[in-house]
Amino acid sequence: MKVYGVTGWKNSGKTGLMERLVVHLVAEGLTVSTVKHAHHSFDVDHPGKDSFRHRAAGANQVMLSSANRWALMSELRGAEEPGLDDLLSRLDPVELVLVEGFKSGAHPKIEAHRVETGHPLIAHDDPLVRAVASDGQPECRQPLFDLNDTVAIGDFIRAELSL
Repeated sequence: MKVYGVTGWKNSGKTGLMERLVVHLVAEGLTVSTVKHAHHSFDVDHPGKDSFRHRAAGANQVMLSSANRWALMSELRGAEEPGLDDLLSRLDPVELVLVEGFKSGAHPKIEAHRVETGHPLIAHDDPLVRAVASDGQPECRQPLFDLNDTVAIGDFIRAELSL
C-alpha cells in the first residue's frame, strides 16, 4: 500500500480536499482507503444502542456487522494511542491510503492552506510536505496548486507514488 497525506491547520480545507481526492482517484480506477486523525475525543456510536452499551460495560473491542458493512471499535482505556504504522497495518490492502492529519508522520504530504486562517505554512519546516494546495499564492519552494484543482493535485500524487 502506498500512503500519502493531506495535512494543514484547522479549517484549512483538508477534509474537503480528501473527499474530492477520494472521489477523483476512485473514478480513475484506484482502490483507496483513508485514515483520519482526530485531536479530540470522538464517538461513532450512540448512547442507548447495543454496541454503545457493550463498550460502556467494559468491552475492549466491539464489532458491528450487517449485510452492508462492518465496523470494529477499539477502546484504548488508558493505553497509548496507536501510531500511524500500527493503524495502517490493520487496513485491508489497497493501492492508496490517504491520511488526513498526522502532521508529524513520516510519509509524503500535500498541505491544504487557506489564507484567511492566518497560519504559516507547515511546508516551510517539513521536508515531507511535497506540495501546497491553497486558495491564495503563499510563497513556498514546493509546487503550488489551487486548493480546488482536484485533478491536478490527484495527478501530482499519482506521479509522486508512480500509481
